[in-house]
Amino acid sequence: MANYVDGFVLPVPRRKLAAYRAIARKAAKVWREHGALEYRECIADDVKPGKVTSFPQSVKLKPGEVVMFSWVVYKSRQHRDKVNEKVMKDPRLASMMDPKKLPFDGTRMFWGGFKVFVAA
Repeated sequence: MANYVDGFVLPVPRRKLAAYRAIARKAAKVWREHGALEYRECIADDVKPGKVTSFPQSVKLKPGEVVMFSWVVYKSRQHRDKVNEKVMKDPRLASMMDPKKLPFDGTRMFWGGFKVFVAA
């Protein structure tokens, strides 16, 4: 059976990267403890603005911000739904659910669930 992946893209102010790393580490621990197979947070290194679209354009990147590209791997969509149900009830993440306390603008974040199409 192919895995299932939740993907996330969001802008983070460079001055708030340490705070973002702290919540990402906590989130990774919680997701893994509840059954996620893999959790990754990646910082943009080579993502130039495009002529039509790009990672910077997708999040309306502002000066002093960087794009984060993240994903969580599960056994299946059903497994993802079970893991996320537990994660959303985990009290360790309660402080991260208040948009006013996040070290990034959640209104410019986007995410979705994906079926693995090719795995090598």
